[in-house]
Amino acid sequence: MANPHAGEVAVWIDGRRHAAKLTLGALAALEAEMKADSLVALIGRFEGGAFSASDVIAVLVAGLRAGGWQGEAEDLMTADLRGGPMEGARAAAELLARAFAGPA
Repeated sequence: MANPHAGEVAVWIDGRRHAAKLTLGALAALEAEMKADSLVALIGRFEGGAFSASDVIAVLVAGLRAGGWQGEAEDLMTADLRGGPMEGARAAAELLARAFAGPA
């Protein structure tokens, strides 16, 4: 089970549950991958609904890798993501929200 207090989000890939989270290192890599000028700009894409499928994959891959997953973006593109694209977008947005949420 993913621990929301640790910023984790459960992502189901090919029938297996993975705990994803965005560490500071994952956020830095994500910022570079998405060519965002800042973390605020990166988050703004999701808040404003201006994100692409590539953005969703980039966030999921960064979070999954920080959680210990050894895959690549290409692996995720061909995997069975439980809940499909909508669940992928929801999980990516939740990862970003939890990365910046204060203590409960």
